[in-house]
Amino acid sequence: MKSLVYTAPGVAEVLDRDRPAPGPSEVLVQMVTVGICHSDFDLLAGNYVLPLEFPLVPGHEWHGRVAEIGSAVTTFAVGDRVVGECSVAADEHFGFTHDGALAEYFTVPAAWLHRIPDTIDDTVAALIEPFIVAYGATREFDGGDIVAILGAGPIGLLATASASAKGARTIVVEPDAGRRELARTLGAEDVVDPLAGDATEQVLELTGGRGATGVVECSGNTAAQASALTMAAYHAQLNYVGINVGGIAQAELGLIMGKELRIRGCMGSFGTSWDATIRFVERLPVDLSALVSKRFALTDSLAALEAAKDRNNIKVHIHNPAV
Repeated sequence: MKSLVYTAPGVAEVLDRDRPAPGPSEVLVQMVTVGICHSDFDLLAGNYVLPLEFPLVPGHEWHGRVAEIGSAVTTFAVGDRVVGECSVAADEHFGFTHDGALAEYFTVPAAWLHRIPDTIDDTVAALIEPFIVAYGATREFDGGDIVAILGAGPIGLLATASASAKGARTIVVEPDAGRRELARTLGAEDVVDPLAGDATEQVLELTGGRGATGVVECSGNTAAQASALTMAAYHAQLNYVGINVGGIAQAELGLIMGKELRIRGCMGSFGTSWDATIRFVERLPVDLSALVSKRFALTDSLAALEAAKDRNNIKVHIHNPAV
């Protein structure tokens, strides 16, 4: 079977590998669709928040079908449409410390899986994993909030859809005009171009000087991470989800105390309910598939990786033509 394998730091290859067999508590999954994440490039470079060992198979944003079940599995049946968790423990991430989904077939512990209803199509199903990150990063917010979302990459755009669907007024800060426009289609009430002027000043102007009652930092940019403190309202909730390994920036740390800010780091989907997220996606009033810019077959995975480096492509999907 074909697999995308990171054989060494900086080296990706499409290889033939043996089809695995599930252990007693595992499920063999036939890949349907897998999304490429920015963290897949950190992984390829050997630069991740957890220790890595090569070779490994990437792929943590995925949707598949159950092909075989282990002898002790009673919760799934052959043919079930499933998605799987990435952050399964603080020190164990599927697709990072465990071989991922970019293979025609792969094994997953049944405890990490969740069934997908037929009302969610294959493209959106493969967006469930990144969406749950955004859903978890917006869990405190509702219709009484003004939420500033910093960065309109995939997580920022999904956070926009999540917070807006919960009734919050969302303000998206993003330098790319196309991404700002897509943010509007996903529910953003206002958009801010940080290249057109100080982002904090623009957010304060849009909020009548009050600031945002919630800030979701999705860019991983150090300047944006620092600006979250200045654009936040008194007693605001700040959630940091953008990955930044080793970044350093000057920040007005006194604002944490002065504004009595609440700050939370968000590491993937850990601690967020998958069942609730799937029900939420099923009822979303917007089409998340608008995030997917290009699709490639599994055999063209190297081309998919190149396409995903292009900022014009928000989300690149790899699919299994055999399904």
